[in-house]
Amino acid sequence: MPASTLPPTLHVSRHPAVLHKLALLRSVETEPKKFRELVREISWLLGYEALADARVSPVPVRTPIEEMEGHRLADRIGLVPILRAGLGMVDAMLELMPTAQVWHLGLFRDERTLRPVEYYNKLPDRATVDLCLILDPMLATGGSATAAIEVLKHWGAARIKLVNLIAAPEGVDAVVRAHPDVEIHTAALDRQLNEKGYIMPGLGDAGDRQFGTSHS
Repeated sequence: MPASTLPPTLHVSRHPAVLHKLALLRSVETEPKKFRELVREISWLLGYEALADARVSPVPVRTPIEEMEGHRLADRIGLVPILRAGLGMVDAMLELMPTAQVWHLGLFRDERTLRPVEYYNKLPDRATVDLCLILDPMLATGGSATAAIEVLKHWGAARIKLVNLIAAPEGVDAVVRAHPDVEIHTAALDRQLNEKGYIMPGLGDAGDRQFGTSHS
């Protein structure tokens, strides 16, 4: 996907700290403990960028010198990690927004069809937030992301953003075509998917690498 054809809703971070940490994250030599730390650190930086346009409201503040007008977050933020790999991104986001609500969605990819299957959803009857951040390290085929967005729109979420560590052009294209109003924040846009639906060059299976469950 040439830079000239990137959709306006796609935001690829060029922050030097993100680039540095991403190289360590990709390395096959990075063990699970360090991998989890890097997921958390990159998520914090991406969350900082994704929240740049969050709404604020005025609030009076008394400093040791005088009173002034400060600001506080006006948007009710919802964090929606996609189980299980998205769990590693939650703590970093809660550091940025301690009052954020966390709602989990369970989606797994059918290895035969590469389509998402929903197995866990505990969202309340009506939306309780203004801005939802879907947290998932990998945006591969886009199946899980588009399914999660559909669930949240049906729930009544007004604004939705995707936060991914790595994205594939195929996944970006699928999300943009299905949900052109949803912004995507990622640390990298990789080359393509392989025949098994894995991102290339990617970093392998983010869930397995976080939790030490890889058998390869």
